Amino acid sequence: MAAKLWIWRGACFGALALGVTALAPGSTLAAADGAPTFTRDVAPILQAKCQACHRPESMAPMSLLTYEDVRPWARAIALRVQTRQMPPWHIDKTIGIQQFKNDRSLSDEQIDTIVRWVAADAPKGDPKDMPPPRVWPDESKWQLAAKYGAPDLILKSAPYTMPAAAQDAWWRPITETGLTEPRWVRAIEIRPSTEKGRKITHHALARLQQTENLKSELFTNDPNVVGDGLFMEWAVGKNGDEMRPGSGRLMLPGSRIIWEVHYHAIGEAITDSVELAIYFYPKGQEPKHREVLALFNTFSGSRMVLDIPPNQVTTTESFVTLKENARIENFQAHMHLRGKGMSMEALYPDGRREMLSQVTDFNFNWHNMYIYADEVAPLLPKGTILHFIAWYDNTRGNKSNPDPDQWVGWGDRTIDEMGHAWLNITYFGDDDFKAEVAARGGQKASETTAALQQR
Repeated sequence: MAAKLWIWRGACFGALALGVTALAPGSTLAAADGAPTFTRDVAPILQAKCQACHRPESMAPMSLLTYEDVRPWARAIALRVQTRQMPPWHIDKTIGIQQFKNDRSLSDEQIDTIVRWVAADAPKGDPKDMPPPRVWPDESKWQLAAKYGAPDLILKSAPYTMPAAAQDAWWRPITETGLTEPRWVRAIEIRPSTEKGRKITHHALARLQQTENLKSELFTNDPNVVGDGLFMEWAVGKNGDEMRPGSGRLMLPGSRIIWEVHYHAIGEAITDSVELAIYFYPKGQEPKHREVLALFNTFSGSRMVLDIPPNQVTTTESFVTLKENARIENFQAHMHLRGKGMSMEALYPDGRREMLSQVTDFNFNWHNMYIYADEVAPLLPKGTILHFIAWYDNTRGNKSNPDPDQWVGWGDRTIDEMGHAWLNITYFGDDDFKAEVAARGGQKASETTAALQQR
């Protein structure tokens, strides 16, 4: 099952998957009066929001670079964008924070342009209107190196060979960092070391194990991962983190990376490893604030509490009390095939409630990290409760469900379930937090200051 799922990750606009007949290549060059054309109207949208995946040698199954590439898939594209299945962006646009640094969703106007173009028989338009092709980075190189220079430290897991046919495997080697002094991290990249490795790697976790003076509650509410600070995750749609100015992650002497790599067979024996590129702040320019990657389960108690009966929709929830003042940098829901949605709400010390973010159409094929824009990243005083709700659809109405007649509990396998939110969190002392709130200004700052005074 897992291997098949991986193949479908790239089947973004596959007409067969949609039950949609692809349009045969046509010779329509001119557009009806007022109709959008490919060269003038559609190509710029595809360049901005689609071609990062839909180009030769990338993860998607077809290229969308040229008119000749796109024309056969026009109807499938219209359906996928109209139902907001593509580009993959599953945050609910009707609730919570809506400003994100990495928003790859289409606006209503862009969707309307594509739909009207297809309805007009997908005219090509004047070739002179075609924008210059985008120049894409070399994916064999570290992408953040263009901004920060060569990585300061590259760590690599021991290689693993996945047979052509086998059960899923979880590879957990250990790599020493070799650090002899504390270093602050400003950016991280993670990836399978080869292109073929991406085909067998479902996800990869890098846990930073070191002697900490921080409480475990700042990292997780999962008793099974206490003691290991989470550092970075690779999954489809997620391969790096950049810290906001003035904040960073701390690596200590004697630390090591404990890898957890989920591999699955695809019919070909492949040997691969996972690489981690780390960019440090220059010595003497260390940030003032510490950021951690936190994992908060969306159900209470031990993992076995996750109980999803057959042929039912099940809801779970959890409450996490923030032990320090915090800025939430992002929201990322993680579930498996029965997962349908997750919300994160703030319950302030003064009694106010605020829905921060909600995913209502979760898709296991994509692990989107929704990075809040600087001016809206939630500032939450100590004592604020993060309220998580997750819901699972174990019925036949869920097309991703492999077997609605099966009970499902917590587990690593794709056919099992999980439910947690990945959050990058920056922690602040009281004075620094008040300054951060004051710098934000406006009504939100007044409300947050009031919440501080209620503690």
